[in-house]
Amino acid sequence: MEIRPGALLGNINNPDDLKKIPKDQLHQVCNELRQYIIDIVSVHGGHFAASLGVVELSVALHYIYNTPYDQLVWDVGHQAYGHKILTGRRDQFVTNRKYKGLSGFPKRSESEYDTFGVGHSSTSISAALGMAMAAKYKGENRKSIAVIGDGSMTAGMAFEAMNHAGVADSDVLIILNDNCMSIDPNVGALKEYLTDIATSPTYNKVRDEIWNLLGKMPVGKSTSRSLASKLEASVKGMVNKSSNLFEALQLRYFGPIDGHNITNLVDTLKDLRDIPGPKLLHVITTKGKGYELAEKDQTKWHAPGLFDKLTGEIIKKKIDTPQAPKYQDVFGHTLVELAKANPLIMGVTPAMPSGSSLKFMMDTMPDRAFDVGICEQHAVTLSAGLATQGMRVFCNIYSSFMQRAFDQVVHDVAIQKLPVVLCLDRAGLVGEDGPTHHGCYDISYLRCIPNLIVSAPMNEQELRNLMYTAQLDSTGLPFVIRYPRGEGVMPEWKTPLAPIEIGKGRKIKDGKEVAILSFGHPGNFATTAIRNLRSEGIDPAHYDIRFVKPLDEALLHEVFSNYSKIVTVEDGTVVGGFGSAILEFMNANGYKADVTILGIPDRLVEHGTLKELHSECAYDAAGIEAAVKQIVTKKALQTV
Repeated sequence: MEIRPGALLGNINNPDDLKKIPKDQLHQVCNELRQYIIDIVSVHGGHFAASLGVVELSVALHYIYNTPYDQLVWDVGHQAYGHKILTGRRDQFVTNRKYKGLSGFPKRSESEYDTFGVGHSSTSISAALGMAMAAKYKGENRKSIAVIGDGSMTAGMAFEAMNHAGVADSDVLIILNDNCMSIDPNVGALKEYLTDIATSPTYNKVRDEIWNLLGKMPVGKSTSRSLASKLEASVKGMVNKSSNLFEALQLRYFGPIDGHNITNLVDTLKDLRDIPGPKLLHVITTKGKGYELAEKDQTKWHAPGLFDKLTGEIIKKKIDTPQAPKYQDVFGHTLVELAKANPLIMGVTPAMPSGSSLKFMMDTMPDRAFDVGICEQHAVTLSAGLATQGMRVFCNIYSSFMQRAFDQVVHDVAIQKLPVVLCLDRAGLVGEDGPTHHGCYDISYLRCIPNLIVSAPMNEQELRNLMYTAQLDSTGLPFVIRYPRGEGVMPEWKTPLAPIEIGKGRKIKDGKEVAILSFGHPGNFATTAIRNLRSEGIDPAHYDIRFVKPLDEALLHEVFSNYSKIVTVEDGTVVGGFGSAILEFMNANGYKADVTILGIPDRLVEHGTLKELHSECAYDAAGIEAAVKQIVTKKALQTV
């Protein structure tokens, strides 16, 4: 069924078209835009609630500012669907997050309106400030706007940027989209501080009276602006002693204002556009605005998948056979199981309790499991601090986000030999979120660090046993366990816990001519490939290496002593990863073999389903089959 936009939205092909619409009709544009997002996402999937919450803000920004000349930066990008639809991509929006289609996040190569590529949080203020500084240097009257959620404000990078913005004397506007949410509810003192500002009835009453008074004064006169600043500062000082945080950083603070009042938003942004210097507008919004179920359960509706927009029923695939669990849920339930037996176990995650399933431990043991907000660096060093006092900390961070805490892993964990268990969820390709979220690099950037144990399970049983091993480990070394997004392979996954000898892999089967060495979940692709190859008279051996650091040297000596054709398989970059480790071992020990490395190629892999991306990167079962056939054929040709 074709999804058509409303009458006004259907005529908006770019922000210039939007500017032609009378201000009193913008509420209708907002209604049509919100409905269009609901219609598309319910049928085609994607992030949902965040974009609904900033519909009015998206319309107001493009209505007032001269985009793309004025630079608009959306933090993270989950909320940029309305922005995309208003900037020439309305009819393409059905391809959002699909293979070869629109990216789910702003992307510079996709549109001139996407001024900065985003996917990780808290980068917008730094980027917008850089743009503002460049405009000032070049003498351009170009405005720079950063839209950042209150969840992203918890990251240190946002504070670093605000600290600089206050003294950079550049024309940058920071819009704080305050909805008390990231993916899960926000935590920490900043949330309490913002809530204090937003809910102070005395402050809001007096502030509204000031704005009403100023609205009757001549617009544009310096006297009224000076008066506004003085009155606003006085009210904040009288009513709320803590409300000078942003002004202490020399940012002129405005708000809070209703982010769903399009008329007030337009008027406010119009005024702020003419006020020079660094400033912050505090906007109160509701994540999921306009779709009642999303407003009530914002975490569930962050990215719900396909759903019936009328009933709200989330559509799940009908599967007749028992379904394997997600790796994240195996982690979450196993951690609770281990923590019940070991009182020293604690859990830490940076704003991903639902995504990592640490929520299970947070629900049952709230004094031992902590969501620290979007603060990956803090999460790692906090875990290190806990470890110095004898705690066994499972620090769960998505692989892509662990990149942000590399220095903490080196300086605070590895150098000090602190036994933190770093659980890297979403390792490997992650699907529709694309290159900002793929966990491509952790094998390479972790195996080069001394004192680390780096492991990956092939299935749910292996994940459980690696977790059990990590909390028992007497080496005192930090222990990394990486595992992919999505389902495993074992419907009956709750197996008895058993320790695994650190640095020991396993031989799954003997074979002839060729050995396949796998690391982690792609070992299951190898199993399928071997089954298919045997029907063609090719019988490879299969080794599950388990540990890329330390390597099982005894097992590798067996491999290289018996096989001259080797295929390695991993769900990480082929540059410096597991395959590279095997080549290094081969060279160090004087072996000679024909080695083919399969994994994520040395290029950016775009978005698509996991099946599509595994096929594109040629390390799915079909890709492994092809590689084995090629290596066997190569030997046959050489023999002839």
